[in-house]
Amino acid sequence: MGSVPLASAAALARRLEGKVALITGGASGIGECTARLFSKHGAKVVIADIQDELGHSICKDLDSSSATYIHCDVTKEENIEHAVNTTVSKYGKLDIMHSSAGIVGAWNPSILHNKKSHFEQVISVNLVGTFLGIKHAARVMIPSGRGSIVAMASICGRIGGVASHAYTSSKHGIVGLVRNTAVELGTLGIRVNSVSPYAVPTPMSKTFLNTDDEGIAALYSNLKGTVLKPQDVAEAVLYLGSDESKYVSGHDLVVDGGFTVVNPGLCVFGQSV
Repeated sequence: MGSVPLASAAALARRLEGKVALITGGASGIGECTARLFSKHGAKVVIADIQDELGHSICKDLDSSSATYIHCDVTKEENIEHAVNTTVSKYGKLDIMHSSAGIVGAWNPSILHNKKSHFEQVISVNLVGTFLGIKHAARVMIPSGRGSIVAMASICGRIGGVASHAYTSSKHGIVGLVRNTAVELGTLGIRVNSVSPYAVPTPMSKTFLNTDDEGIAALYSNLKGTVLKPQDVAEAVLYLGSDESKYVSGHDLVVDGGFTVVNPGLCVFGQSV
């Protein structure tokens, strides 16, 4: 097998060289991992979040000439519009929009005891925030005839019974929104995709599940010998944001080790062969 040319190796090493990315929810969790990974691969990164101290801290860790923080509440259209406009004003363009901001919300398994305000809050952040991100990213991407938009969905967008009604509804909505906008924006050269991860040990998920990293790892998983980490999900976002996925659009990339295709109660396969 021949060796990889030096130029090709360099290109693989920095897969987002010359790209500009805006990441909502980029101050913690998967969003933070993605921001750091994008920067490592040569992208100019704008972190949009409501966690100002964390956001500024991450930018200090990264190259100050290639990382910027902006306060952004994704439920407010003027905030999203300002974040997109600031990105273009500072770096001249927007190549990748990653909507990673999200909340779990209050947990109550019974629809009878779910509060309308709690349901609307989760929908507002997760689904409406993603809608606004796609809308305003498309606004500045359309003139250039290219761009990649990556939304953060979840396995809860494919199955039921894993999370609250609000969270599950919001993630189903994101997958549908991605498919619909991929059809429209694909005719204009813009790709729209989503990533649906299994439970990842982030501050939000550990609080929701009331457990630690080991507790999340102990949850049912079909894939033996490995544990999903935020970096793994960030790698999936990197693929969809990069030119390596130039013909992938309208796709929901599931990163769950086979969890959503297994019914353990009916599985006929044993633990060994």
